Amino acid sequence: LSQIYCIENAHGQLVRDLDFNPNKQYYLASCGDDCKVKFWDTRNVTEPVKTLEEHSHWVWNVRYNHSHDQLVLTGSSDSRVILSNMVSISSEPFGHLVDDDDISDQEDHRSEEKSKEPLQDNVIATYEEHEDSVYAVDWSSADPWLFASLSYDGRLVINRVPRALKYHILL
Repeated sequence: LSQIYCIENAHGQLVRDLDFNPNKQYYLASCGDDCKVKFWDTRNVTEPVKTLEEHSHWVWNVRYNHSHDQLVLTGSSDSRVILSNMVSISSEPFGHLVDDDDISDQEDHRSEEKSKEPLQDNVIATYEEHEDSVYAVDWSSADPWLFASLSYDGRLVINRVPRALKYHILL
């Protein structure tokens, strides 16, 4: 077997997890003991496309949302779950998604889109319901706006993407 890609010293310390972008063929995210989440384009692995430095301890998990790949979840030993919006490296450009049920309201959507600001890469929410290290985060396979986290304290916490962001993405 031959090796296709190799990212030497991707995090300088241990790499804890990775997840491939479900909608962009060459993109993946990795996380590790350097407290960072790095986004890579496997066609050029000399440096990450983007780096998030929001956690204060090891990042154990990173997960792309399967329906809306700009939404990224991370879980860390700092007891926090962070929901980030990485729209600049997502598969859906701003204003691309329109709900088919709302076609009759297209004129209203067009006027709203003109006044609506495009989303920026940022942290959407930080969840601090856990009292110990968060070892797992994942998106629901049935509801793209629902996610769960599991920590060493034994808590399984289920959360939703904030409604305002959900509608900003959809409309």
